[in-house]
Amino acid sequence: MDRRIALAAALALLPTVAAAGGGGEEKKKGGGAQFLQIKAILATIIRRDGSRGVVTVECGLDVPDEKLRTLADQSQPRLRAAFAGFIQAYAGGLPAAGVPDADYIARELQRLTDATLRKKGAKLLLGTILVN
Repeated sequence: MDRRIALAAALALLPTVAAAGGGGEEKKKGGGAQFLQIKAILATIIRRDGSRGVVTVECGLDVPDEKLRTLADQSQPRLRAAFAGFIQAYAGGLPAAGVPDADYIARELQRLTDATLRKKGAKLLLGTILVN
């Protein structure tokens, strides 16, 4: 059998297989329904030897209130901008071979979250802090 014909037949059946397997159910996202995942925040650093490095911070928001969750979801670009500005400034002052202070980062990102949303109730959850 010609490979092109077999590939065309497989591609023609793909939407049918995907629709049958989907079931129309909404999958539960990681962290639960009240959790908003924030895309990883990256900041560049210059190491002592002159090479560049990257600080990566992964975080999310636990927002039980539905109205506040909607506001937080709509404010994600503003939150990311505020978080990125802080992480960039913090990473710029990080000493060579220094370990980031997770408690300080969490406190400041929580403060920025409350200031950006102009309301308390969204709890910041830190995932990972990587220095590469």
